[in-house]
Amino acid sequence: MGLYAARVLPRIMEAGCGIKSLEQYRRRVCAGLSGDVVELGFGSGLNVPYYPDTISQVAAVEPADLGWQLAEERLRASAVPVHRKGLDGQRLPFPDDSFDSALTTWTMCTIPDIDAALVEVRRVLRPGGKLHFLEHGLAPDTRVQRVQRLLEPVNKALLGGCHLTRRVTTLIDRAGFSIKEVDEFYEPGSPKVVGADSLGVAVTG
Repeated sequence: MGLYAARVLPRIMEAGCGIKSLEQYRRRVCAGLSGDVVELGFGSGLNVPYYPDTISQVAAVEPADLGWQLAEERLRASAVPVHRKGLDGQRLPFPDDSFDSALTTWTMCTIPDIDAALVEVRRVLRPGGKLHFLEHGLAPDTRVQRVQRLLEPVNKALLGGCHLTRRVTTLIDRAGFSIKEVDEFYEPGSPKVVGADSLGVAVTG
C-alpha cells in the first residue's frame, strides 16, 4: 500500500463518507443486523454508531491502519465488541459458516476482484445468513452512465480504485445470493455519477 492510500485516502474517505446526510442510510442498512457480523471495508468505523444491540460482535476487515486508528473514539463509545480480523475482502481469514450477517457500505466499488470477495462473503455466512449492503454504482440513466464511463479512470486513480460502473445487484446475484429487498436511488445533493445507490438485504441459499 502506497503512501497516498495509507495516509491520505483514509482521511478523504472519513470526511467524504462521514457527512451528516449519509447517516440516515447507515442507520437503515444496519437495521436488522444480528449475531456475529463481518464488515468489509470497515474504514474509520462510520457505521459503528448505528450497530443495533442485536449484534454479538463484529469482525472488521480493513486494510488501512490509519482507518482503524481514526475509528478509536467510535469504538470506545460502542457497546458492540469490534475486532480487526482481516485486511483483504478477497481472501477472508475465517472458516466456512462463521457469521450470521455481513455488512458492506460503499466498499464494493474499490475491491479489485469484487466477484471473489462476494463469493468469500457467501462462504463465511451461515445458511440463511444475510448480507446488508449500501453501495454506489452504475446509474439507471443512460446519460449518467456515459459520464460515469468517461470519469471512471480518473475516479479510480484518485479514490483508491473506486469504480463508478459496477452494477451492484448483478454482482450480488452472480455470487449466489438471493436479494430480498433493495432500494435504488440517487443521494439528494450528490452528483448523480457518484450518488446512484443500492441499499438492501440479500440472503444465502
